[in-house]
Amino acid sequence: MTAAVDDDLWSAVGDPTRRRMLDLLLADGDGTATSLSERLPVTRQAIAKHLGVLDRVGLVHVTSSGRERRYRVDEAQLARAVAQLSSVGAAWDARLRRIKRIAEAIALRKDQRGAQQ
Repeated sequence: MTAAVDDDLWSAVGDPTRRRMLDLLLADGDGTATSLSERLPVTRQAIAKHLGVLDRVGLVHVTSSGRERRYRVDEAQLARAVAQLSSVGAAWDARLRRIKRIAEAIALRKDQRGAQQ
């Protein structure tokens, strides 16, 4: 796995409707555009477009079953997304700790100067 954040992947999961779709697919095991549109406040056509985005980034896989197209979450790709999020979160946590230390050092110097005057 690369440490770089996959912009296309995060753009895909950045949409709340797509995140809700992933939740539903994970809970149900799989689904169709029609079954998802019955549970979400968007049209079947909009669901199909969202599923296309998720398919392009590899978060879902589609199989044809007669006239239906069934979508299932690719758990390995989802795990990759979670790992990236954890990595980004850890990097930001480290940055925030450094900022806190700098701010505390500045405040301490101000306090010391105020005490000397």
